Amino acid sequence: MNSLELFSGAGGLAKGLELAGFKHTALVENNKHAYASLCENFDPAKVFLRDVRDFDLEALTNIDIFAGGPPCQPFSLAGKHQAERDKRDLFPAAIRASERLKPKAFIFENVKGLLRQSFADYFEYILLRLTYPSFNAEVNPDWQENLRELRTVSKFSYSGIKYNVQFKSIDAANYGVPQKRERVIIFGIRSDLECDWLFPPETHSADRLFWDMYVTGEYWERHKISKSELPLLDKSAESRKFKLIDKYGMFEPATMPWQTVRDAIGNLPDPRIDRGIKDHLFHDGARIYPGHTGSILDAPAKTIKAGDRGVPGGENMIRFSDGSVRYLTVLEAKRLQTFSDDFVVKGVWGEAMRQIGNAVPVRLAEIMGQELIKMLNSDKHLVRIERLSNTENRRLMLVDI
Repeated sequence: MNSLELFSGAGGLAKGLELAGFKHTALVENNKHAYASLCENFDPAKVFLRDVRDFDLEALTNIDIFAGGPPCQPFSLAGKHQAERDKRDLFPAAIRASERLKPKAFIFENVKGLLRQSFADYFEYILLRLTYPSFNAEVNPDWQENLRELRTVSKFSYSGIKYNVQFKSIDAANYGVPQKRERVIIFGIRSDLECDWLFPPETHSADRLFWDMYVTGEYWERHKISKSELPLLDKSAESRKFKLIDKYGMFEPATMPWQTVRDAIGNLPDPRIDRGIKDHLFHDGARIYPGHTGSILDAPAKTIKAGDRGVPGGENMIRFSDGSVRYLTVLEAKRLQTFSDDFVVKGVWGEAMRQIGNAVPVRLAEIMGQELIKMLNSDKHLVRIERLSNTENRRLMLVDI
């Protein structure tokens, strides 16, 4: 199945969809460093350094899925919160692409700040415009007036393409990513396909990680941590342990354990001693300050962020049991975002970390892509396509007669 990706960044979403089985027709990105990264990891002939608003959509045909991560800064909790007033808001470009290309489905990722109450009306507007992409918003440039019309769209004649749109706030840690990363996934399926989309079930949990740590001890055994090195349980953790035993009895939680920082990078040597490992170079200057304390080893990492004014230090540090901290290396950050070690991220440390912080975790994208392919290949969908094809053939026969 063919895909188009706008706002590609370094390619986390693109790589995950590729691993799921999609074939990229084009990847579009306007940042020169991210563009360089894309060219290293995908077919350079299909990578375009372009503002998505200027990209020629008319040259593309047979796009099955349209994907991307429209810039999140307009909605980020750490950003300026300007939403539709922010010139970086490119959701209108995504809507335009859906209207022109009429893909079978689309999938977008954005920050959880999109669900802030202060953005509620604009988010509703985005969802309705994605539902009815042929709605002519250019007639009235006032999006709030358009929103009022869209809320009553079912009361007037709408003959354009329509999508069944869903959204969900998810935590990547619940899908096996070694990072607490809460994001909003917006998914749309073309209504004429009559497919039912269900978000993939969560596969990992905090309960199972805590169980493996403090009920069976399997986590510590796996990492060869001696009993003398184990953290002491405080009263709260001790209470949680017995609650878990009461809840699950003799059987462990059915999910897999959350993946931790140690799970992801525990086999890497200390970067302060240069071993010649690509992307594993020490970056000095890490320090703790209020609200920025780093990620502990034995939990999923805090959300790796790109930052509105440079790379945030606190979210991109490791905090060790002795209280010391250091910055993540590029290799470690890639692993926490589930990129493969050989995935190339161009640029110096700060630029590479910005790209990684902006990316969709590869594993999460692959899981979503697998679910999408399964849905589009379902018997119900194929029967629907055959029925539409037969109807078209009969129409052509009547024209010939």
